[in-house]
Amino acid sequence: MKPILISTLAVAMFAVALPSSAQNAGQIARVRGGASCSGCNLFQGDFSGLEANSLNLSGSRLRQSDLSLSVMNRTRFSGADMRDVEAYGAVFSSSNFSRANLTNASFVGTFLEGANFTGATLVGTNFSGAEMARVTGLTQGQLNRACGDEATVLPGNLHIPAC
Repeated sequence: MKPILISTLAVAMFAVALPSSAQNAGQIARVRGGASCSGCNLFQGDFSGLEANSLNLSGSRLRQSDLSLSVMNRTRFSGADMRDVEAYGAVFSSSNFSRANLTNASFVGTFLEGANFTGATLVGTNFSGAEMARVTGLTQGQLNRACGDEATVLPGNLHIPAC
């Protein structure tokens, strides 16, 4: 009876060690190929350098993904889980981040002209050097929880705490 108990315990420990919802490699490949993928599991996907415009990634799980140096103009990220995303130097002109969770994301040096941030969660989001002069839906309350630097360009009278 002990060998059965030990086997059961080993299986249970292995199951606990696995991530609860790992990435979907097929969905990541589809997006890397330029296809939309609303509601997809793109967890830890490598989209660095991707050039694809007008994608629909609404409601997708992009947590811990790399979007560095990508060009994704007019892309819909509304309602997406984008926590801990790295988007250094990316271009997201007129993209929609409404209701997206961007907690601890890095948008250092990112071009965000015309992007929509209505209702986005920006806790710990780094906008150092980001170009945001014409973004919409951005409030001072959101920015108070984010950070930037003297090179961060914001609309109107908005300001951002230093990182």
